[in-house]
Order: sequence, then structure tokens, then C-alpha cells
Amino acid sequence: MPDAAKSLKDGGTIVPVREILWGSAAGAHKYETAQELPEDMRKLIVKLMVVQADTEFASIQQHRPWLDQAPTLEDRWIESRIVADEARHGLQACRILRDFGEEGQKYIDELLAKREGEHKLDAFNMKFDRWSDVGAFTCLVDRVGVYQLRAFQECSYGPLARAMPLMLSEEQLHLNFGASVLRRMSQDGERYYGSRDEAQAAVRKWYPRALDMFGHSNSDTSRRAIEYGLKRWTNEEARGRFIEEVRGLLAPYGLELPPAEFDRHVM
Repeated sequence: MPDAAKSLKDGGTIVPVREILWGSAAGAHKYETAQELPEDMRKLIVKLMVVQADTEFASIQQHRPWLDQAPTLEDRWIESRIVADEARHGLQACRILRDFGEEGQKYIDELLAKREGEHKLDAFNMKFDRWSDVGAFTCLVDRVGVYQLRAFQECSYGPLARAMPLMLSEEQLHLNFGASVLRRMSQDGERYYGSRDEAQAAVRKWYPRALDMFGHSNSDTSRRAIEYGLKRWTNEEARGRFIEEVRGLLAPYGLELPPAEFDRHVM
């Protein structure tokens, strides 16, 4: 099957995994090297990649304690896969930053020095206190990450566009795992590790942080990213798609989403 036609099932949603298709960002100039980029676009890509790498490295710190605390051997194996994936994704973002010379290397050094609680986004400064946190985080917060990656597919900067297909396919494991944890807790809590009430509390805890991750509704950064052909959707468009997807995914488990404005820090 051609790469452009490949897709992976995600709890009822199809997430495309394709090679770069330059034609999607209509009218956008295409760039292959950092040296070609207009200065404002250059700064924007660096900003986006710093945030991307920061989330990947932060997620490793969050998952690490559960490598030997997850309830089953299979869960521990998947946790190890997730940690390895996040490390590779952080490395990929840093490789893109490295193309930006001394400026990019400065940011890489700062990223590698960050400790728990020092990261940019709130969702990545919170500990996984319970197994339900692991499930809700990978189901909800990692799903936002997939929306961000999908927005970069076919973007106008070649090195970034080409990094997306493999990252998206690896993130699929995280989403399926998170949904599986919440489903097992909701439907078979007595034999598994938790209960539906714990799963519901975790959804209530992580869902607002997931919605915040899309950024401000009227973000200038989002607008400029679309103008440069780096992204496909505004923050609010992506957030709306996410809400509808997650509502349909969790409803069969008997889990409900709080209102979209509940406990929000970024609107």
C-alpha cells in the first residue's frame, strides 16, 4: 500500500500517516534549509521546536517512575516503549534546532538542563500520582500532541514535514494505550488497577490541561504559523476537533467530559 494511503486506527478515529506532500499548503513557498528562511519564520520555527522538545523530555520525567510501578508486565513494557519514543521525538526536534546554528544549540543545552516542574506547559509539570494519571495523560494530553504534529504535516519547511510520519505512527501507541487503561479501569476496575471513579477523576484533572495545550484562541503565533504554511489549523479549530473526538471516544466507557471552560488557565 502506498505511504500516502496508510492510516492507523485510533479508538474510532483515523489518523493519517503520510509522506510529505508539498502541495497541501497552497501558495506557500517551500524551504529546505534554515539559511533560506525569512527571519520571522526562522524565529517562529525555533520557538515551536523548543516547545516540542520540551514536552517530549518532560514526558520522560513524568513516565519514568512507572517503568517499575505499572500494574502488569505488559503495561511496564509499553511504558518503556513510550519513554523511548519520547526520547527519540525530543532528539528529532533537537536535530531540527541544531540546523539553526549557535542559537539552536543554546536552546538544546537549556532543554537538557531542565528538571521536573521547570517546563513551559502546565500539563508537563504535574506528576503521575496514580495509574489513572498515566491513562488519562496518554489518552488526552498525548492526543493533543498528535493534533500538533498533524498540523505540521506537509508544512512548508521540509526537515520538519519529513519528521512527522514516523512521529505520528509512534504516538499512536500512546493514544491506544491511554484509552485502553481508561477502558479497563471503567469496565473491569476490580480486576485491574483502579475504578471508574478514579478514571473519571483523572479525566476531570487532565482534560482542562489538554485543552490549554492548544494555546490562546486568538494567538498571533498560530496565525503566523498558518500564513507561513507551517500549520493547517488555528488553535481554536484544532481544539474543537479534539473535543468532539474525545467525547465520542470516552462515552462508551461511561466517562464524561467537564465543560470546556472548566479549570482552564489558557483561553
